[in-house]
Amino acid sequence: MLSASALSFNLACAQTGVRQFPATAQRGTLVVTMPPEVLINGAPARLSPGARIKGVNDALVLSASLVGQSVLVNYRRDMQGLIHELWILSPEEAAEKRAGMEPVTNFVFGSDADKPKTDDGKTPFDQLPKFPRQ
Repeated sequence: MLSASALSFNLACAQTGVRQFPATAQRGTLVVTMPPEVLINGAPARLSPGARIKGVNDALVLSASLVGQSVLVNYRRDMQGLIHELWILSPEEAAEKRAGMEPVTNFVFGSDADKPKTDDGKTPFDQLPKFPRQ
């Protein structure tokens, strides 16, 4: 039996068509390559054992049924970094802003090139910055 508050919450979600997601959930584009292997925003990732994928109507979706498809999702990772919970988004949910879909740039602006070089720990010895001797 549902309590009055749970019933009113379910009715509110049904009317708006927007589910409430955990604050830690991130946005991404999911492509299932070969379960449990997936791509999130083009980066390889792995589904955890027992991962739950929920469809737009909150019904469970099998990862094998999504092979080769690109779907917009909110997702959460477990303690080992594996993807554990995913929600396939409706158009209304997709319109909401959420972290995780920031663009990745693979170019450098001229203003960034003027910054002093720093050692990242992987710089070959002969390319390290030279400091004047005192």
